[in-house]
Amino acid sequence: MDEALVRATIPHDLVKVLGVKINSKVEAFTQAFLKNSLQHHTRHDLKTVLSYKAVILGYTRPKKDKLKRNRKKAKGLSAQQKRTMKIFQIKPEHQRYKLFLPLHELWRQYITDLCSGLKPTSSPQFVQQKLLKADFHGAIITVVRSKCPSYVGTTGILVQEFKHVFKIITKEDKLKVIPKRNSVFAVEINGFISHIYGSKFEQRASERSAKKFKVRGTIDL
Repeated sequence: MDEALVRATIPHDLVKVLGVKINSKVEAFTQAFLKNSLQHHTRHDLKTVLSYKAVILGYTRPKKDKLKRNRKKAKGLSAQQKRTMKIFQIKPEHQRYKLFLPLHELWRQYITDLCSGLKPTSSPQFVQQKLLKADFHGAIITVVRSKCPSYVGTTGILVQEFKHVFKIITKEDKLKVIPKRNSVFAVEINGFISHIYGSKFEQRASERSAKKFKVRGTIDL
């Protein structure tokens, strides 16, 4: 559309038809307001300023709140803080074998489902591969070999697994801390007896579940 047509005044013969009222006071106010608002354009007349004024359209990124910028992410407790607060310590009154029997039953159900039912026809290699990445909290384990002879024969429910040690509760309601390194553990599940070689098992349960194990002859758990 031609700009001249847009700026042209309405013909007098159409004023009555369209019902447009031209108020001289309104026009005078508008001119005075624009002139006052554009005082810094003193070198040009009002018509020139309005005709050739450049209007830049763009997106202005909102300023970030300084409080949000200075806000730091919440950090978890350090290992030293956890030890100081004794988060992972089991209280003496809770070191009872019977209290963890329900956990053992849940583990048996979990490991049976994980190994597709643990049928008599199940392949030992298949079961061992599943156990490599399984969580053993609740399993009954027995130390069958160890560099320290006093650990051999110790049996109990695994209540805590760390990177380098197993913590088990024995039937005598005693908490035993068994190092993984230089120890071999036996786990019995529905007739399947698997051996865990602690030296090859020095990882947290969460890390072990994501690790890829290579099968080389016999599988060391």
